[in-house]
Amino acid sequence: MEASLPFHHHHPAASSTAAHHAARLTPPPPPRDPRATARWVPPAAAPARSRSPANLGLPPHPPRRLRLRLAPPRITAAVTGGPRRPRRRAPPPLECAGGSSSSLRRPREEEEEEEEEEERSSTAHAGVSLVGENKVLQMSSTVPKASNIFWHDCAVGQADRQKLLKQKGCVVWITGLSGSGKSTLACTLDRELHTRGKLSYVLDGDNLRHGLNKDLGFKAEDRAENIRRVGEVAKLFADAGLVCIASFISPYRRDRESCRALLSDGSFIEVFLNMPLELCESRDPKGLYKLARAGKIKGFTGIDDPYESPLNSEIEIKEVDGVCPSPSDMAGQVVTYLEEKGFLHD
Repeated sequence: MEASLPFHHHHPAASSTAAHHAARLTPPPPPRDPRATARWVPPAAAPARSRSPANLGLPPHPPRRLRLRLAPPRITAAVTGGPRRPRRRAPPPLECAGGSSSSLRRPREEEEEEEEEEERSSTAHAGVSLVGENKVLQMSSTVPKASNIFWHDCAVGQADRQKLLKQKGCVVWITGLSGSGKSTLACTLDRELHTRGKLSYVLDGDNLRHGLNKDLGFKAEDRAENIRRVGEVAKLFADAGLVCIASFISPYRRDRESCRALLSDGSFIEVFLNMPLELCESRDPKGLYKLARAGKIKGFTGIDDPYESPLNSEIEIKEVDGVCPSPSDMAGQVVTYLEEKGFLHD
């Protein structure tokens, strides 16, 4: 049984009167210093029902501030394909006598840069780089020279698809100046093949720049990448057994030859719309020649950027006695070539 402090019984009325007079005659006690040390009370002397320090008249403890020291955040997103190299410890600080401290870099800073370089190298093959705080996420869809990829063949091949469609896949590449009639020929040819029951698809230069190539401009390197992408897409269409009709200015000869090299057995058919610049500029369906002549468009093919004519195109269409052939006549020339080469037969 726990011991309790002794206490005396008083009459309620007498206690109330005595307390009233004591409150009037006795000055209030000075405020207790919260820093004062409380006297320790043995557990046996504490009231049985009261174990809280507040009920014993002890000063409240001031709240303690909890300080957390966090290491600076280091964000790393990596797709690793092998073991990571261990991080090197920082060498001891450098000491120098004289000279400006700004001319020397702390070893820790150099170590952090080396670690970030390791992170970048480990993620380069995945096309992802997110290293360090407040860094920009860089993602690339053109990660070259991958060594761990393999071509996967399916049971259904190009020959099976061509047999099903009763035609052979190929690429009809229409090239020429702006305003030479490339898009008109492409759409007319597409309609003629459709009428004959043949499956074809048109890849138009302006249309692809609305989507697949919308990130490219008209500088030389952008033009080359534009044609490279189109060549790869056209190759897929030909492999599917379709007659792919590609309508592009494609001013540089080397880019067109690169697309030709993607296909084999003569399935790349270059159609050169050999129309004079004066005729194309007189048509000017998009008003681009006028803007180029006024200097509002730079690098326009035929004005201040060269066009390299094909040397050995399969089909060349040009004026006859100063008259340009009609779209149906031009499409007829291409259809005749496709029939003679066996592309429209199974």
